[in-house]
Amino acid sequence: MELHEALTQIAEIRRQMARSQVFRGYRAAPAAFSGGLALAAAALQAVLIPDPALNLGAYLALWIGAAAVSAAATAMVMVSRSRLSDSPYRIEITWLAIEQFLPALVAGGLVTLTLVEFAPQSCGLLPGLWQIFFSLGLFASCRLVPRETFLVAVFYLSTGLACLVSAGDGTAFSPWAMGIPFGIGQFLAAAVLYWTLERNHGET
Repeated sequence: MELHEALTQIAEIRRQMARSQVFRGYRAAPAAFSGGLALAAAALQAVLIPDPALNLGAYLALWIGAAAVSAAATAMVMVSRSRLSDSPYRIEITWLAIEQFLPALVAGGLVTLTLVEFAPQSCGLLPGLWQIFFSLGLFASCRLVPRETFLVAVFYLSTGLACLVSAGDGTAFSPWAMGIPFGIGQFLAAAVLYWTLERNHGET
């Protein structure tokens, strides 16, 4: 029993130490890639899905697919950097970063499924809701990432609310209702990550 308690206390100490560190698994390149992908997806929507309200399945497939590709790129970099890191807390801090962002992603997915299945007439709210859920994930991660990330979260919250306000004027499914916020937002995130974590890496 004493050994089990000691191991539990050690695990908790390691977790608390991980909380005090800045997570360096998020990098500028995947964030910039995600921003470019959002703009490309918006351009594709404008060409291939001229009326998303009548072709909701294709609209969801496009944007959920873009989100999945972006998440996969980020995850690959996180895993590779975790393996290369010399920090003794690299596993704990990586899982902590995932745990902080994951609830917002799960909630966004469940809300999407609920609207599609039970209230498809309200799916015009999805672009704004997606941006708001993404901002919540960023807010939850602020303890582990550079403090300037707070501004990126505020940006997504603002654009999400703006999308909700304009959802009833016929522009809810505009390709740029997703492309511009996620394009600018991810490029802004990339700038923050580069400036705070990567710019002077060679000097340190």
